[in-house]
Amino acid sequence: MSVKLEDSPKNMVTADSFTGKKVIDREGIEYGKVKHIHINPNTLCVCGVTIHQGFRRDYFLSEDYIDKFTEKTLLLSRPPIRIGIPVIDTDRRKIGKVKRIHRHPDTKEIESIEIADGFAHSRILSKSEIWGVGEKVILGMTKDQFKKLE
Repeated sequence: MSVKLEDSPKNMVTADSFTGKKVIDREGIEYGKVKHIHINPNTLCVCGVTIHQGFRRDYFLSEDYIDKFTEKTLLLSRPPIRIGIPVIDTDRRKIGKVKRIHRHPDTKEIESIEIADGFAHSRILSKSEIWGVGEKVILGMTKDQFKKLE
């Protein structure tokens, strides 16, 4: 049974109207599509979104990544770190790929990332070692400095 909403605001939309929209950042990099919108039950505000990026590749972005929703896209205020993206040094030399992201259990904030630098080797770096994020993660060190880390 449907009920006509009277006196509803003209700019009101439903959360499910955003599912399936493309997710892009300010540089035009596409990160997947909106799968779920998460709403805080106490404040009724959006607290994050689940992004679907291909076969079995879903990840969560908190509200601090969200800039705004448009008719066709979700615009991000900053690019997210994702598993599988390349990691480079300050001289643009390839170091490896993001293997795992370690998050705080309560806040879901990134604490560190694990970088696979070869077939069987990996190292964990704190988020303070990350200089920038885009299509690649850029570390604030050279490849030689990375190799010397234990």
